[in-house]
Amino acid sequence: MVLSGLFFLAGISLVQQLAVLPGLSCLVWALPVLWLLIWRRHWPLMWLLIGVIEAVSVGHYRLSDRLASELEGLELPVTGYIADLPKQDERRTSFNIIVTSSVPRLPHKLHLTWYYPEQPVKAGQLWQFTVKLKRPHGSLNPGGFDYERYLFSLGIGATGYVRNAPAPGLLAEASWYSIAAWRQNIADKLAARWPNSSAIALIKALSIGDGNDIKPAQWQIFRDTGTLHLIVISGSHIGLIAGIIYLLVLKFWARTGLLSYSPYRIAALSALVFAVIYALLAGFSIPVIRALLMLSAAMLSIVCLRHSLAIKVLALALIIVLAFDPLSVLSPGFWLSFLAVFIIIYVANGRLSSPANWRIAMQLNWATALALAPVLAFAFQQVSLIAPLANIIAVPVVSFLAVPLSLLIVVLVYVCPALADWLLIINSAVLNGLVYFLSKCASLPLASLTPPEPPLWALGFAWLGCLLLLAPAAVPGRWLGVIFLLPTFGLNQGKPQAGAISFTLLDVGQGLSAVIQTANHVLVYDTGAKFSEENDSGQSTVLPFLHAKAIDRIDSLVISHGDNDHIGGAESVLRQMAVEQVLSSVPEQIRGFTSPSNCLAGQTWQWDEVTFSMLSPDVVGFESDNNNSCVLKIQAGQTALLLTGDIEAQAESQLVKNYADQLQADVLIAPHHGSKTSSSRAFLQAVKPKLVLIPSGYRNPFRHPHPSVLRRYQQMQAHWLSSANSGAIQVDVVKDQLSVAAYRETNRKYWHSKD
Repeated sequence: MVLSGLFFLAGISLVQQLAVLPGLSCLVWALPVLWLLIWRRHWPLMWLLIGVIEAVSVGHYRLSDRLASELEGLELPVTGYIADLPKQDERRTSFNIIVTSSVPRLPHKLHLTWYYPEQPVKAGQLWQFTVKLKRPHGSLNPGGFDYERYLFSLGIGATGYVRNAPAPGLLAEASWYSIAAWRQNIADKLAARWPNSSAIALIKALSIGDGNDIKPAQWQIFRDTGTLHLIVISGSHIGLIAGIIYLLVLKFWARTGLLSYSPYRIAALSALVFAVIYALLAGFSIPVIRALLMLSAAMLSIVCLRHSLAIKVLALALIIVLAFDPLSVLSPGFWLSFLAVFIIIYVANGRLSSPANWRIAMQLNWATALALAPVLAFAFQQVSLIAPLANIIAVPVVSFLAVPLSLLIVVLVYVCPALADWLLIINSAVLNGLVYFLSKCASLPLASLTPPEPPLWALGFAWLGCLLLLAPAAVPGRWLGVIFLLPTFGLNQGKPQAGAISFTLLDVGQGLSAVIQTANHVLVYDTGAKFSEENDSGQSTVLPFLHAKAIDRIDSLVISHGDNDHIGGAESVLRQMAVEQVLSSVPEQIRGFTSPSNCLAGQTWQWDEVTFSMLSPDVVGFESDNNNSCVLKIQAGQTALLLTGDIEAQAESQLVKNYADQLQADVLIAPHHGSKTSSSRAFLQAVKPKLVLIPSGYRNPFRHPHPSVLRRYQQMQAHWLSSANSGAIQVDVVKDQLSVAAYRETNRKYWHSKD
């Protein structure tokens, strides 16, 4: 069973590494091979092939349920149900919708945003919208979040926004039997009863899995302390409720004397029923279903009165989960949950000693923190060093106080609101005290570690190291496990040599951010846009990239000008990264740094045999902020790069007048994202670029780059790449040789957009 589960997992996981899925016709040839393996009783290889067949089949189905490219950008009518609790802020409401009818045919599931909605949107309601859609597409960067993988794993075939004309129409309220409607009603009831309570957001998260109202600062505290798994409904919560019900029913049934029915069976079935109810409250999300399936495997083994090894029950749960949803392997939560259970079994079973309960708890807490650290480093580039201490307090507080109290509050707010008020006071004190404790833990020096992004092979070595370190004391050479961990946490990313440059144009959508590395220095040029109070490109793209490259300080941060798509992420970068100096054409707009300076033509410095020269703006600038952008030239030997911000034809003309032939550069970052007001013919003739990199967003509303600009690039015989189509673009300059790599090509997976 264990070997079969591992081979099944391997078959599914191997398919997820492919850039292109095999055609469905290949499955026809796989069936005779499968029959042969069954006949020869090669069970592990049989499960491997079954995993491949299932993953390929499901992958093709998901890809076929995507928006057709010819429908992008069109106004389309759609009718459907709101699938889950909407996320709302002061500007917009975001939600998933299950399509019931549309002309032409649209994907089964859409993710929509309604800006400044005229009426509230509730889970379970039936709506008619006119929408503009695009195929699943997201920024792709080293160390960054793969949004396309996330959408693919959830079965979302298109994203878009709601048009206000024609006006959206509410066709029907949620049905009484709708799970989504129940959850919405609970959320509304809690918010209406206690509108000013600081704990309601956490209570909703623990009871119905609604974390939309938790503040970004609190999420960061949970991430830094390794306690995020305690706040969202996960396997631990469902297992806790099932465990409590199991023990209570077991004791009660044994005392009734009705022993014609096994107390163990009755307790297991009761635990499973309550676990299903809790899962319903949580909305039956994929992680919750996964946890429920794992629990079902364990409880059904008890119902069948089979004495099975824990590792075999875990293997059975693995097979059930993968059979239900093979794309679970795309979620870090899948690996974290199964590895956590496995390491508990590995550490707790088969040991000769019987330590006290508190020592067992401490040992398991330390073991799971160590074993999950490599996965966290690979998936999130963050490992909480304070997690063992934080969890030893937080786990019992959340498990035995916060979760039961939250569920009781949900019940009592309907049947006895006065008693619910008293319980809220108690639970608020518990949760607020917990957050205060965790915030103090997070503020400790070295509370968390941000290792560079390790390769996949390093993750395998790290897990071998963890198994060695956690092996029984009699196993010789356990200390060798430390050596196996080194590639994950101490891998040298490699720096450019003296006189060389590593330049990366980050994919920040419709904005600009670039990172330039020399042998011993780092310069960041612009930081992308700020999208909301809780989301900006500095936090989501720039910092993860720097962490992935093992960069812990910035020597110079250049903010070209004050437009949001260039300056929006600066505050996050300055708050979380050591920065030596800041240069900008709008230093008065830089917050989070004590003394930013003006960028001015004539400024020059040299790092590691590479020369940096500021060409613009002059002391007497232009009226336009765009034309006052900091223009930076980087010279490595005979090779030059030119970063131009958002300058337009007027500033370009001034640069040609002031510098003439000195403007020549092999690599040009397209001025103003390829706008038709920039990249004038005279400017391009002075620069003579061989390569033009265009920072633009996928299907951006400005339609950058403009076709006339692309024609001018072609006439100059300059090759061009766009971050919208290429993801992050890395250009290495070594001994006057250019090498170019597009992240969307070098790291392509079959679910990534090819547009």
